[in-house]
Amino acid sequence: MTHEVFNQAPPLVGYDVAADAALLAAVAREGAPWAVGDLHRLGKLAGTAEPQRWAEEANRHEPRLMTHDRYGHRVDEVDFHPSWHRLMEVAVAEGLAGAPWADTRPGAHVARAAGVFVWSQVEAGHICPISMTYAVVPALRHDAQLSALYEPLLAATAYDPGLRVPATKRGLLAGMGMTEKQGGSDVRANTTKAVRSSDGTYRLTGHKWFTSAPMSDLFLVLAQAPQGLSCFLVPRVLPDGTRNTFRIQRLKDKLGNRSNASSEPEFQDTVAWLVGGEGRGVRTIIEMVAMTRLDCVTGSASGMRAALSQAVHHARHRSAFGGPLAGKPVMRNVLADLAIESEAATLLALRLAGAVDRGEQAFKRLAIAVGKFWVCKRQPVVVGEALECLGGNGYVEDSGLPRLYRDAPLNSIWEGSGNVQALDVLRTLHKEPDALAAFLAEAETAAGADRRLDAAIRQLKGERPAEEDARRVAERMALVLQGSLLVRHAPAEVADAFCASRLGGEWGHTFGTLPRGTATAAIVDRAAPA
Repeated sequence: MTHEVFNQAPPLVGYDVAADAALLAAVAREGAPWAVGDLHRLGKLAGTAEPQRWAEEANRHEPRLMTHDRYGHRVDEVDFHPSWHRLMEVAVAEGLAGAPWADTRPGAHVARAAGVFVWSQVEAGHICPISMTYAVVPALRHDAQLSALYEPLLAATAYDPGLRVPATKRGLLAGMGMTEKQGGSDVRANTTKAVRSSDGTYRLTGHKWFTSAPMSDLFLVLAQAPQGLSCFLVPRVLPDGTRNTFRIQRLKDKLGNRSNASSEPEFQDTVAWLVGGEGRGVRTIIEMVAMTRLDCVTGSASGMRAALSQAVHHARHRSAFGGPLAGKPVMRNVLADLAIESEAATLLALRLAGAVDRGEQAFKRLAIAVGKFWVCKRQPVVVGEALECLGGNGYVEDSGLPRLYRDAPLNSIWEGSGNVQALDVLRTLHKEPDALAAFLAEAETAAGADRRLDAAIRQLKGERPAEEDARRVAERMALVLQGSLLVRHAPAEVADAFCASRLGGEWGHTFGTLPRGTATAAIVDRAAPA
């Protein structure tokens, strides 16, 4: 009798992760209603126990570096648990890697972003190679010959692991080797050197500091050529079947993202092909960076949604102080506040994916950096508050929340931390008036619908920011854009609560401080896992 179990929330399984009202409406609105059926199929798989087990196993049994085989040959391979491969197999088969680049249907990038949003709620680490494979395609298109050879395989939906000649495989994964220990985001400080060979290829010599998913088939790498920083394609296996020099010095011991291997590779006379011309490295990778930043926004929105679902599920099943937690006004305020933050992030992520589909270059140039700055900053605090909703149960690994919490800061760091994003926003404001005009035009689509939003837009128009204002202005721009999207597309209670709290000054410094009279019950009901 002392071990009778009661008043515990059951596992959150057997539900459709894609049955998310905000997500489904955004998918249809942004041009991919044809994808809803497949999205529900993926969502039902994501809501079952087996993928959740894959996620736990892939993080508990971390990747292992094998520098040599049993005979002493240098192999530089990484061994992953079978559950990692199951997660990857689903992601690739569902078209979450390079498939949208070969899909001629309108809304292909929106459909892919929605799939990433749903599937990465299961496990975030394996999305890293999926995202990089997606992002390298526009950069690779700077070389028609290389693109013709590899793009069909990058866009394939066949997961084909193992180091072999890339052109002989059913599908490829791609990675990136950009940062070095002395430079980080300042890639122009890179010292890896590239020397042209008589056969037209280059030979690279240098050391990269963060290169994730080193088991990938191809890498885009930045190195200093005679005419300046340039972009190169580095395959792990050369066309003649020999291993290219890609010596993995070690795997990083990271806070989170532990299912995914991040490495320090060393190049020594490594064969590479120039992509985009010497001295044009940054210009070549700029579209690639935009795509990975988009995935950072989508991934953070996904992590928020996963944490919110756990918090609402627990509060609906757990009783305390005489009734269900979800019925307590103070808890309902917290959950509603988290739900508003989650829905705002979801709408913004899908709007950015829609901009990719429609080629809205000016809007995308500013809005992706704004979204990357703000949404990725919000994920850690959202996950932390959701974890607290579960009390001590949320602090225990079995709940899955600690893994979400460890993973939460990564998207804010990857592809440029907060300061990098804010300064990018500032440079764009000063140098690209068409980008600001496109951003304001989008925000003002909701003009007249909410006085607090109108006031925030007027204030934004009056800004003349200096560098020390960069983060404040990026934050304000994100809130204005999210407010505009919610006013146009969310239920009135969600939009009103967002504008009152985030734009109208009726908000405290913690979640759960929505103003009195907010329709918290309706907001929480909308966010509950179906």
